[in-house]
Amino acid sequence: MQYLDTGWFAVAFTWMLVGFVLLNIVRAKRAGQVGKELYIRRIAGLNAIDEAVGRATEMGRPVLMVPGLGDYINAISMQALQIFSHVTRIAARFHNPILLCCYTASVFTVAQEMMRDVYQQEGALDNFDPDSVRFISDRQFAFAAGVSGLLMREQAAATFLMGEFYAESLILAETANSIGAIQVASSTQNTQTPFFIAACDYVLIGDEFYAASAYLTRQPVLVGSLIGQDWSKMTIGLVVLLGALLGTYQRQITITEEKVEGAWKPLAESRKMKESDTFMSHLLHPQSDPDKLKDWSTARDKYKPEDLPKAPEEGPN
Repeated sequence: MQYLDTGWFAVAFTWMLVGFVLLNIVRAKRAGQVGKELYIRRIAGLNAIDEAVGRATEMGRPVLMVPGLGDYINAISMQALQIFSHVTRIAARFHNPILLCCYTASVFTVAQEMMRDVYQQEGALDNFDPDSVRFISDRQFAFAAGVSGLLMREQAAATFLMGEFYAESLILAETANSIGAIQVASSTQNTQTPFFIAACDYVLIGDEFYAASAYLTRQPVLVGSLIGQDWSKMTIGLVVLLGALLGTYQRQITITEEKVEGAWKPLAESRKMKESDTFMSHLLHPQSDPDKLKDWSTARDKYKPEDLPKAPEEGPN
């Protein structure tokens, strides 16, 4: 019964946001068919990938990558591995060695297969070294110590730190900084992003990490989804702004009736609007209409349990 009041708004608003995503996917596909691309703003950290791998190739030193310290395979780990697949593809073309350090066994297994597939697609499967993807440790500071030791021994020229990082973030970033490596980093933990900003050359902040796949691959579905999400965010922001302005204005109005359970009832004494009386409050908090609820209950009571069809009895097995 709340749906008959303003409950329809949430459904309609959700479908509008879904429509934004689907519309932009279609736009991206049509743009691709005529040789064009929808605009995605420049992300400096991802543009620096070619520079970082190229520098490592010139110096004859490896590229080191860390997909975070997630406890298992999740969206964050897979996003990091997708970015690393692109990095590995460039390194494979330049015949540059890579090192990918994993915190969990599940990430290690998936990463090894993904890197092998990249080398195979580039026609350089013979150059793939299974030992380039390494399981270091599933203990936080043992992992940090192991990766730091690899950085110092191998003298990596470029490091990519992407995913979930915690207290070890500054240890890894400062170690790489001490050997002069170009660093591109991103953490889904907001508390660690400032440490990466202080110690790394390029940092993907916030949604830039999740937008990386669309930016690197330019696949229509990914690009359209990204732009559709941006449209949705702007729409939500506009609704919040209009709601705040309308609510502020309405709070100054004197009223003589209020809406209770879907019906307007007179007040014994006029008063200024409360927050619960405003249009936006009613829109987001639908109320039940007692008359319609009564009609629905009466219609429901017409049917007795014994009148309902019974399920057929099962015979013996």
